[in-house]
Amino acid sequence: MFNSLNFKVILFGFIFTFFSSFGQSFFLGLFNPSIRETLSISHGQFGTIYASATLLSSFILVWVGKKIDDMNIVKFASYVVILLSISSFLFSQISSIIFLFFAIFLMRLSGQGLMSHTASTTISRYFEKSRGRALSTSWLGLSFAEFVMPLFIVFLLTFIEWRNIWISISILIILILPIVIFLTVKNINLDTRENSISDKKIKNKIKQWKRSEVLKDYRFYIISFNMLAMPWIATGSFVYQSFISSSKGWGPYVIAQSFMVYSVLSVITLFFSGFLIDKFSSRRLLIYMNIPLIFSAFVLFYFNNPISSFVFFGFIGISNGFANVLGSSTWAEIYGVKYIGSVKALTTSLMVFSTAFGTALFGILIDNGFSIEQIALISATYISIAIISLYLIRNKLNPEYL
Repeated sequence: MFNSLNFKVILFGFIFTFFSSFGQSFFLGLFNPSIRETLSISHGQFGTIYASATLLSSFILVWVGKKIDDMNIVKFASYVVILLSISSFLFSQISSIIFLFFAIFLMRLSGQGLMSHTASTTISRYFEKSRGRALSTSWLGLSFAEFVMPLFIVFLLTFIEWRNIWISISILIILILPIVIFLTVKNINLDTRENSISDKKIKNKIKQWKRSEVLKDYRFYIISFNMLAMPWIATGSFVYQSFISSSKGWGPYVIAQSFMVYSVLSVITLFFSGFLIDKFSSRRLLIYMNIPLIFSAFVLFYFNNPISSFVFFGFIGISNGFANVLGSSTWAEIYGVKYIGSVKALTTSLMVFSTAFGTALFGILIDNGFSIEQIALISATYISIAIISLYLIRNKLNPEYL
């Protein structure tokens, strides 16, 4: 399916999405109890700090992420790696609320934001005919991290101080990722596409949208409304997994084990969605993306048995598998790839913003006495409105041709 050059680009994406996990909410949420205990803060206080820091990172990402259009990929990726390593070390030094804010800001910007942005933008720009399969393969890196990390970190926390774990992560990043960059994308020319000359002629007839033009297109907002459902609902669930577990009466390892189901179903969905996108297009699949997510909200609302945790995270995993691929390929299909770096910087920033929104909303609702069932109902309402609004414009998602 892929030649050796294409494989290197996909490997680059796979490893970068794996290492983006250190800034993802599911990973940072594992340290929530330890940090709150260290600083003596509540769920709501942690959520407010987390959301504020994430919000700031989303604003910065709009500007920093755009630079990938103007810079050599090796140089851009190297800067991101250095920032991620520094951020991880600073995270191990948290000693106050102000420091916590600054550490979370850097981790969210470098990890969740720039690492995933670098990977998905590189893949989206390089591939055309097999973009769906390439994106789905590269996003397996994050799914693999989601499979192994929760139980591994929970296990490490039983005998290693949480600060030492982050110091080790910082060292691991700076030792491994520069080698990865050198071996995979050092000689890659992102103007060299896999498609044929005839494909290029067709592609050149598609309007290439600048970010300023995208912001004037009403379709962008409706699609984004759907794209942002998964990040804020999943983030809230990940960051406040200890609250969900205690509310439902589940044991300490139930949610950590449920992440394995989440990641397995994410991988299966990623695998099939890549082929489906290449066959039917992202535009036609977009309407189905959040249907499993709304099922997950209903499971959380109705059921308390520990088994429901696996079903809940399983449904989130299916939506996540679709969202990871569709979140990159949809924009490339509709708006072209010439300015995809700046467009993706905007959409990634919105995604990061939505995770801040989810963290803040969950924290505020929890502190104001809302049950997890009531929060699930609020989530289901949002998803329903998003799906209906997208359904109404489903026939208007084609790209414009010159």
